Amino acid sequence: MTLKNVHIPSLLSLAVAGLWVTCSPLAQAQSLVELFESARTYDASYLSARLQYEANLARAEQTRASILPTAGLSASAAATRTDLTITPATALNRSFSSQTAILNAAQPLYRPGNWATYEQGKKQVELARAQLDTAEQDLIVRTSQAYFEVLGSQSSLAFVKAQKAAVAEQLASAKRNFEVGTATITDSREAQARFDLVLAQEIAAENELRVKKLALDQLVGKAETQPRGLAAPLVLPSVVPVDVNAWVSQSETAHPLIRQAQSNVEIARLEVDKAEAGHKPTLDLIASYGGNRNPSGTLTNSSGSRSASAAVGLNFNLPLFAGFATQNRVRETLSLSDKARTDLEGARRNVALNTRTVFFGLLSGQGQVKALEAAELSSQSALDANKLGYQVGVRINIDVLNSQSQLFQTKRDLARARYDVLVSGLRLRQASGTLKAEDLQAINDLLAK
Repeated sequence: MTLKNVHIPSLLSLAVAGLWVTCSPLAQAQSLVELFESARTYDASYLSARLQYEANLARAEQTRASILPTAGLSASAAATRTDLTITPATALNRSFSSQTAILNAAQPLYRPGNWATYEQGKKQVELARAQLDTAEQDLIVRTSQAYFEVLGSQSSLAFVKAQKAAVAEQLASAKRNFEVGTATITDSREAQARFDLVLAQEIAAENELRVKKLALDQLVGKAETQPRGLAAPLVLPSVVPVDVNAWVSQSETAHPLIRQAQSNVEIARLEVDKAEAGHKPTLDLIASYGGNRNPSGTLTNSSGSRSASAAVGLNFNLPLFAGFATQNRVRETLSLSDKARTDLEGARRNVALNTRTVFFGLLSGQGQVKALEAAELSSQSALDANKLGYQVGVRINIDVLNSQSQLFQTKRDLARARYDVLVSGLRLRQASGTLKAEDLQAINDLLAK
């Protein structure tokens, strides 16, 4: 049995070189935290949510006016000319002016509808805060997803390039062996077909990377972003706590969607109070002070005059009948209050289901990483065995090519699985409502320095 004089480069060294290109820190490379801070100041969806939050705060403050005193000042000035003719011999021509100013003030003493409106304003603040938290958590996940999609595309491209180099060497070896008569033309054609296929994969990987970079650039508002890769060796963070019920329990009090639904329940209850206040009396404290000045007298008095008056009192109003509008309004608000409670229960169920789904998905992802790490070692061993078998003539060229393809596919899947686990960890915190911007620091510590 004749040994074939072939030289096949180490796929492991090529893969490591590809990963080094992907993960090596560049001078202009940015970390995940840096790009998230950029997205915070640029992303239109998040900025819209933050501005809506500020508007809701101002709207809530407006409800305070319904329980605070009001005051108003009115003033007027008039000039009057009177021409009065009784007989041709008796005529009265008189011009005079008057100036008036009145200051009015009122303080609600008993207005249950106004107090319900004020309490609703405070609940609107809580609702707005929960809505902003939802937008921020969504931005954290979207930024992380875009960040690791770029890294995943970079890894795929690096592995495809390494595979192309290995297949090219295998193709050259097959051609040399055919020329010296130690291999058939089939080996060359198989290697050529595999090389053409890898070229097509390289084109697709380059385009995918270009698209993912554009998406990340648009999200963070920067051109030509360069995410820092993961450091090696990588130890993925474990899931803490390990009980799914603990995550579900956290979501009961922390999840923004549940907090929004709870605020809506309180707002709906206060709306019922406002509707029922339509049957109740109101009582206001009122006061006024006014002055009148006639510097040139009046029609009947040529002497100037000045007067002032002040009044303090209570204004009581008792609704008697409003054409059944109040009763029907109460019925409407009671139904809406029941709807809000039903929506709250639905939100709790959906959040619990989503939390469990993401939790078990994360565990599955961690299991896949371990399985792929074992598959990577097995694929490398299989490739080494096929290379040796090809050299001694018990394996053919296609066996080596298939082993190469399997190894690089496993490496690509492993890199993607690791990125997916990191993002799934953030998604789990989002699902339980505990995701904060500070949680990105733990992932940032895993990046290459």
